[in-house]
Amino acid sequence: MPSFLVETATHRYFAKVEPGILTKIPYYIPDTASLVFMLTTEDVWRLYGSGIERAMGPRPHQVLYFPGGEENKRLARVEELAEQMVAAGGDRASVMVAVGGGIVTDVGGFLASVFMRGIPVIQVPTTLLAQVDAGVGGKTGVNLTSGKNLIGTFHQPLCVLIDPEVLRTLPPREYRAGLFEVIKCGIIRSPRLFELLEERAADVLAQEVDTLAEIISESVRIKAEVVSADEKESDLRRILNFGHTFGHALESETSYTRFLHGEAVAFGMTAAIHLALLLNVVDAHAALRMAELIRRYGPIPPLGGISAEAIVNRLKTDKKSVKGKVHFVLPETIGKVQIVADVDPELVLSAVKAALP
Repeated sequence: MPSFLVETATHRYFAKVEPGILTKIPYYIPDTASLVFMLTTEDVWRLYGSGIERAMGPRPHQVLYFPGGEENKRLARVEELAEQMVAAGGDRASVMVAVGGGIVTDVGGFLASVFMRGIPVIQVPTTLLAQVDAGVGGKTGVNLTSGKNLIGTFHQPLCVLIDPEVLRTLPPREYRAGLFEVIKCGIIRSPRLFELLEERAADVLAQEVDTLAEIISESVRIKAEVVSADEKESDLRRILNFGHTFGHALESETSYTRFLHGEAVAFGMTAAIHLALLLNVVDAHAALRMAELIRRYGPIPPLGGISAEAIVNRLKTDKKSVKGKVHFVLPETIGKVQIVADVDPELVLSAVKAALP
């Protein structure tokens, strides 16, 4: 199975896609490591913990349980976990292994970046969304009431270990939420991936082995390529935020309790497509294909009762704003996007209204 190199100015590592790789975690832990911390959630550990424990053998390690949920992705929880690490004897030679979905990889990476001023982290994403997005690229963070991931760091992992087999235990809603991030990758950079999602939807939804491996590998390739070119989101990497600007605003407005992240991204992509149409940025036929593909892999929870004005107001605190200006990633055609700022607020509001019922 493939490996994809992520090479930044200061780090070089692989994101490896391989069935069964969860049981090989010890091979990727440095020999110099003292205590290994496994950050996970109770449900994930019930599924995979026994296999990982057997693989770890006598090697010193401590399991840290995170309660999960965007509402718990806060600094207070990070402090609690850090106290547990100190009590267990953690030091600067410790290593963090984050085993779980995107929230766990975000929190685990952030905790590793600040504990003892920084310890290594290995990312082991167990949801599709985390495998194709959150687990790769070194972005970490926790939420504030005012917005998502407003406190965070760039902390590249030692490696990213991706096991497609674990996705069979995902609830259908979680799997579909991850597929929206795969759609994002197709729209921003891969017509081939987009067409695969169009033509082989039944295989994708059924998690047919070869198809699943292909969509994960292509998405990870794109993420690795973009991060290698722009580690800290100063230029090219901003295209990965397609759908996220509006999506994060939706999550914040609904207190992180109503939508999975991928579902919010689906809404955000839909709003961005509408805005691109209003600005005459996108070809109408391509826009129709994008919107239809998003609908095909739905549904997302009902959007009724949400104020378009409130969502637009949330955009002002988006962490990707520069000098008070919100930057929108808008599609031109399938496989190509552009970044636009100084958009008429009335057009933004119209796009959000069009994406809501």
